[in-house]
Amino acid sequence: MIKKIINRYKKKRLWNKYDRIIDLSRKTSIRPDAKIFNIRKDRSAIQLGENTIILGELLTFRHAGKIIIGDYCYIGENTRIWSADNIEIGNYVLISHGVNIFDSDTHPINAKERRKHFEAILTSGHPDNIDLKEEAIYIQDDAWIGTGAIILKGVTIGEGAIVGAGSVVTKDVPAWTIVGGNPAKVIRKLKKNER
Repeated sequence: MIKKIINRYKKKRLWNKYDRIIDLSRKTSIRPDAKIFNIRKDRSAIQLGENTIILGELLTFRHAGKIIIGDYCYIGENTRIWSADNIEIGNYVLISHGVNIFDSDTHPINAKERRKHFEAILTSGHPDNIDLKEEAIYIQDDAWIGTGAIILKGVTIGEGAIVGAGSVVTKDVPAWTIVGGNPAKVIRKLKKNER
């Protein structure tokens, strides 16, 4: 009985903490080990649907970034979703543990610019104005991203697609296919009864 009360209190305290900085449903579950960094300080920059469970890390950069996660999604432990443009995740998407999703280069390619960027982060935080070659990512309904996968900028993962564990996705993934490898390639199409 006391354990239930303590857990309810902890969940309410976490919900109250995040409700001030992101847009979420009362039915969203943000676990204690989850990390959410809305550096933009714009509540609409991170939106979480109903019955979604967050165990990983969500981050928007200061100059831009938006993360929208639909209903009934799972974001596993040690998964990082970092947005400097736009990352949209549909409904019923399962993202396993240790996945990395980045819609930008995260640092400039030019060494001098990269050095200046890093120094700025250390001294004054993420800059308000920087070009990180951003491109939106879309992960459509019913997709499953296997553990340790990396999803890079500009990619669309189609409805019902499966990304194999440890894969590096650099190009669009067709709906209802399984991809794997580095770079990820189509392994097979899913049959009608597997949909």
